Amino acid sequence: MALVRLTLLVCLFGLSACQPVKQTTPYQWDIPEQFPKPIVPADNPMTDAKVQLGRHLFYDVNLSANQSQSCASCHMQQFAFAEPRKTSVGSQGDVVRRNSLALVNVAYNGSLTWAHSGLTTLEQQILIPLFSEEPIELGVTGNEDIILSRFDTPQYKALFEAAFGNSEANFDYIVKALSSFVRSLVSFNSAFDRYAYAGEDAAISESAVRGLNLFFSERLECQHCHGGLNFTQSSKHDFQQLDLRPFHNIGLFNTDGNGAYPKSDQGLIEVSKEARDMGHFRAPTLRNIARTAPYFHNGSAKTLEEVIEHYARGGTGEGIESPLKSPFLKGFALTEEEKQDLVAFLHTLTDESFLTNPAFGAP
Repeated sequence: MALVRLTLLVCLFGLSACQPVKQTTPYQWDIPEQFPKPIVPADNPMTDAKVQLGRHLFYDVNLSANQSQSCASCHMQQFAFAEPRKTSVGSQGDVVRRNSLALVNVAYNGSLTWAHSGLTTLEQQILIPLFSEEPIELGVTGNEDIILSRFDTPQYKALFEAAFGNSEANFDYIVKALSSFVRSLVSFNSAFDRYAYAGEDAAISESAVRGLNLFFSERLECQHCHGGLNFTQSSKHDFQQLDLRPFHNIGLFNTDGNGAYPKSDQGLIEVSKEARDMGHFRAPTLRNIARTAPYFHNGSAKTLEEVIEHYARGGTGEGIESPLKSPFLKGFALTEEEKQDLVAFLHTLTDESFLTNPAFGAP
């Protein structure tokens, strides 16, 4: 490491001709041994240097054309890298039509975004907030050279050199580094984890235990969409290679009596063009769910209690009668105590260390 630092100083201050210095130290996942490792693309292996570069970029407003926003503007650590507003707003004021998804264990996601079956890697997904024009988010398109010039600094040159063996920034490196940092955002230290995997019976309350049993019961059927180690069926890892029903219609709308959603956002059908995919959106992870309000793809539910009421009714409003909603949305009756138990269980999925881990925070 001393030789690497010395060589970087020589390069930065022009003391001699320098060769690329690329750190290839494999990244050490902070994952309990009973959990599988995420699947990582072969062309973007995880290294400490890439994660650190990605962390700096994630929090840097210089990545937006007008220098007003960073990735962290819509993905805030204290909210499990989500945002406490119904839908996001881009750097130039454009309203994004969907709620900002929490970046919790994204490395395990089998599909990215709310409703696109073709986006299966972070390297693909990250292009959207960077380059999208309708709506504009970070506004990179047409401003590529200006943005790249902002990373022509001694600090960033050293970071790019360490990560890729080349001190000159480009968007291939930026996308790969951001993807590496976001993959590093793993969360497996909740009270539920200590109860279920570490054998700490006192880690959660009796009320939460009752809520856990309700959650996994066939009476409520929550686990059919929010199952597995990441509490979402949209998962890929060493133990599970395929998505299991990642997209669902949860009966939020039924504008024409035949299950239609508003034209402003109709979900997976916009990509698949299959009528059966009307109103289908990905079931998000429930890890840290108590910190990621508001809920649903459009942020229409303000609290966990509202979410539970939605499922207890079997939908909302006209959506209850939708012929396209998931067969698991049959509705159910809960006592007030059972509702409190279910909410208590969902709170046990909060990982306080994840929300405060300095390694995930602004550098």
